[in-house]
Amino acid sequence: MRAPPDHPRRRPARINDMTLVNFYRDLHAHPELSMQEHRTASKLAGQLRAAGMDTTEGIGGTGVAGILRNGDGPTVMLRADMDALPINEETGLPYASTVPGVMHACGHDLHITGLAGAVAVLAGARTEWSGTLLAVGQPGEETAQGAAAMLADGLFERFPRPDVILGQHVGPAPVSTVGHRAGLMMSAALDVEIRIFGQGGHGSMPETCVDPVVTAAYLVTRLQTVVSREIGAGEPAVLTVGRMHAGTRANVIPDEAVLTLNLRTQAQHVRDRILAAVRRIADAECAASGCPRPPRILISGDFPTLCNDEKTVARVRAAHREMFGPASVLDYPALMASEDFPRFGADGIPYAYWFLGATSLPVWDAAPGELPEEKLRGVPGNHTARFAPDMATVRTAVTALTVAARECLGAS
Repeated sequence: MRAPPDHPRRRPARINDMTLVNFYRDLHAHPELSMQEHRTASKLAGQLRAAGMDTTEGIGGTGVAGILRNGDGPTVMLRADMDALPINEETGLPYASTVPGVMHACGHDLHITGLAGAVAVLAGARTEWSGTLLAVGQPGEETAQGAAAMLADGLFERFPRPDVILGQHVGPAPVSTVGHRAGLMMSAALDVEIRIFGQGGHGSMPETCVDPVVTAAYLVTRLQTVVSREIGAGEPAVLTVGRMHAGTRANVIPDEAVLTLNLRTQAQHVRDRILAAVRRIADAECAASGCPRPPRILISGDFPTLCNDEKTVARVRAAHREMFGPASVLDYPALMASEDFPRFGADGIPYAYWFLGATSLPVWDAAPGELPEEKLRGVPGNHTARFAPDMATVRTAVTALTVAARECLGAS
C-alpha cells in the first residue's frame, strides 16, 4: 500500500546537515581499532543522550546502547558498528585520519553518523510513532567479537528484546542508492592462522636448515587449488591468503612462518570441506619439507551468514522506494562479504540489512565498463586506503535508517 502524501514515511528526514557532517568528519579523523573504540563510543553516547535516550556505555567492552520509550508498540533496534581498520589512509581528505596506520576504511563512521542522526530525527518526531527505540553502537565488527560480546554481557536482558532489528552498510555503488536483498545477502567467514615450524640458521647454509619460507610459498600456491579444484562451480566460496610473515633479515633463515587465511562460504558443507582441505594440504606440505613439527592451525573471526527476513525486507524496501524513488532502490546479489550483525537475530528476531551507495557520481561514471561488476574494479572500495564516501551519503544514511524505523514502529 502506498503511503499518503502527508505520511511521515514520505517526508524527508529533518536533518541538521552541518552538525552531522562535522560529527562524521570528527569520527573519521579519529578512528579506533576493534574493541578499542573508547572515544568513538563516548561520542556516540553523547549524541544519544542529547536526543533524550537513556544511555549505557561499556556493554561487552566498548558497546553503547540507548533506549527511548514512546508509548505502546514494537521495540525496534537500530545497530551501527564502530571500529576502524589497520590501514594507512591515502585519500588526501582534509579530515583524513590523524592516527597513523588506522583508518575508517569500511565506512563505520558513516554508520555511526546515520544512527545518531536517525535517533535525533525520531526523538524530535515522537508524535509520529509509538513504541520503543533501541540504538546500539557495536564494537569489534571487523573481528567478529563485538556482537557476541554485547549479547554475552546481557544486552537483551538489560534492555528490551527487540521485535525487529535494522542495520545498514555503505559500499562502492552510486551515491544515494539503496540496495536490498531478501534471504541470503552475506556469507559466512572464518580466519585461519597456519604456523609453520622450520629450523632456522644462516642464509649461507640452507642445507643445515628447514626453511619455513619456502614451505609457506608452496602452501600459498597449493591453497589456490582448493576452491578451483575441490569445490563445485555452483558453490560460492573464496579462499584468500591475506597475510604472510616470516623472518627478520635477508641473511637469516627463520624458525617459523605464519600465514593467515580468510575463508568465505554460503553453505556449511562447503566450509567443512575447505577447512578439511586446508588442514590436509598444510600437513602434507610441512611433511614434504621435513618440518620438525606439524603446523599449528588456529581458527578465529567466525562470521555467520546474513539472511534477511523476507517480510521485513519487503516493508523496508517499499518504504525506501516511497522516499528515494524506485530508480534509487536496487536489488543486490548475494555477496561474499561478511558481518557479525546476524548474531543479534540468532534467536529468531527478524532483521533487515541493506547497503548504501557511497561513490560520487563523477567517480562512478568515469570508471571503465558498463556493468556494475566492471565499474567496481575502477572505484575505491571498502578496506582500501582510498575509500572516501561522498558526503551526500550522510543524508542518505540518516534518511534510510529513519524511514525504516518509522515503517517498523507503531503508528501514533
